[in-house]
Parts: sequence; structure tokens; C-alpha cells
Amino acid sequence: MKSSIKISALLFSAFLLMQCKNTTNESSEITQSKQEVITVKAPAFDAAGAYSKVKTQVDFGPRVPNTSAHTACGDWIVNQLKESGLEVTEQNFEGVSVKFKSVPGRNIIGSYNPSASKRIVLAAHWDTREIADQDDERMNEPIPGANDGGSGVAVLLQMAEEISKSETKPNIGIDFIFFDLEDGGDPANGPSSSRNDYGGYLMGSEHWAKNPHKEGYSAFYGILVDMVGAKGATFMKDKASMQVAPSVVNKIWNIASAKGYSGYFISQNGGDILDDHIPVIIHRKIPMIDIIDQKMGDQTFFDHWHTHDDNMEAIDENTLKAVGETMLQTVYQENGVI
Repeated sequence: MKSSIKISALLFSAFLLMQCKNTTNESSEITQSKQEVITVKAPAFDAAGAYSKVKTQVDFGPRVPNTSAHTACGDWIVNQLKESGLEVTEQNFEGVSVKFKSVPGRNIIGSYNPSASKRIVLAAHWDTREIADQDDERMNEPIPGANDGGSGVAVLLQMAEEISKSETKPNIGIDFIFFDLEDGGDPANGPSSSRNDYGGYLMGSEHWAKNPHKEGYSAFYGILVDMVGAKGATFMKDKASMQVAPSVVNKIWNIASAKGYSGYFISQNGGDILDDHIPVIIHRKIPMIDIIDQKMGDQTFFDHWHTHDDNMEAIDENTLKAVGETMLQTVYQENGVI
């Protein structure tokens, strides 16, 4: 992902189409008063389990596409989803790396309650960056990607596990989507390339958005989680998210506040973020929001972004718990439980 990208023009036409398509959804089903923020009981979120899942990914090594670590991690994600009883679909596609080499991509989708007509998307990217272009040393070597890559995957896998173990189940369909080739974008201080519409970033989400795992796929809304495990993380309201789905954003932030996590979920507008929600909004017309760590003030990312210090020392169970618990509550409230 990348900050300070002007995406308003890209979103404008998609936003207009979504307004026509989702007029009743946004106004009547998502809007929620602060007086009834927590309406159902959701299962607990095991932050230690999520932390362990981050570590498992880091222990594979950098999950750079077309490496053995990447293959092993992808296989592990598939097995985790199957252990949680989800229907698994894989998408294979071709992309181009930051070093301009052809690389295979692998999107992984785990579907809960696949026959349900009302669906939401929960997504994260699982690849890690091939270069450390924000570091002062070893800039051409891959990063560990504990937070940027590992944390979002861990939160989603732990959510799937909690749902599978719970006696009560969400009465909706959920597609857990793990996008590949998200983080192969152009170096921060390098020239822009024309590898795709997003400077080489977001190849997996772009492929899925144009070629969904089920023909004609749509969802009520989507939530992307990215860099959601660092100590002292702050999640502000991403500009694109507020443009296409303000009620979804406000609902999630209200739930977080009610659970005592307003120190993480900051009720403040953030900047323009180029992330995996953008192709989904543009090409699938799904109102998707982004929960992503942005610093207050300058709206940059966490301190170790795209450096070799994005390792397990950067990860905090408390942050994982805040995000995972908020997400579980949101899912369980969407249409009651069964």
C-alpha cells in the first residue's frame, strides 16, 4: 500500500454507480445509533492465538512471491481455513514484481456459509515486500513483514477459528479473502511504472475484482485490514472509505469505542490510501473500507513500514485484540446469529 495517492478521480464514477445500486442498503441497514452500539454477544477473540499466527508467518521467512516461503505460507493459510470448516477457493494469476520479473500470484478465498445470499468480504494481503526501500541498510533485500502482511492475515484466520468454535454463528455469508501481490509497488523514491493502474501495487485485489471467484459476485460491504498489529497503532478514517461507505466506517468505530478501543480507532479523518479496497470499489462496486495504521498528524504509516524492523518486536497482542474483537462484534451484529 502507499500513502498520499490522489484517488478521488478513480473513485468518482464507481461511487456514483454504487449510490444508485446501494441506496437502501446504506441508509436503512447499516446506519446505527450510538445508543444501541452493542446489540448481540460475540465470541472472545484470542489475541495470543493471533500473535502466534503472525509468528508462524514470519517463521516461514519473507513471503515474497515465487519463493518457497511464499508457497509454504500459502499452503498453511489454506489448511487453516479448512480446519475452520470454510470452503476454500484459490485463484492463480500472473503478475510483475517490483524488479520487473514475471511472478505467479495466488489469491486464497475461504467462504463461510457459502449459500447465504447476504455476504460481506473480510480481506488482507498475505505477500510481503521484496525490497526494504524505507530502510537505510540492505534496501534491496526483502522485509520480514510481521505487521505489513502478517497481522491482517492473523486477525482474519483467528476470526475464522473463533466463529468455527462458537456455539452461535453469524447469520450471513462471509468471504475471507487473502490477496497476493499487494506489496510489489514502485520504490518510494523511484520512477512510476506502468505495470498496472496502481504503480505495481494491488495486483491480487485488482485480479480478483475483475475476475471474482464466483461469476457476478457481490457483497453488502467489505472490510480490509492492513498493518493492524503494531504497538500504539492508530486507525483513522481513510478518505476513500468515508467517501463510499461512511456508515460502515462509523459503525465499526462506534463499536470499537463501546468496547474501550477508542485509543486505537481514532475518530478523525485520515488521508488518501492506495490499498486493496480501491480495486474492489472500482471494479466490483462493493463499498469496502480500510482499517489501516496511520500516524496522526502527518498520516504516514507505522515506524517500521517497509523496513527490516517490521519483525515480531513490532507486534503487540493488545492491538491485535482491539482489531479482532471489534471485527468479530461487527460481523456478529450484521444480521443476528444462528
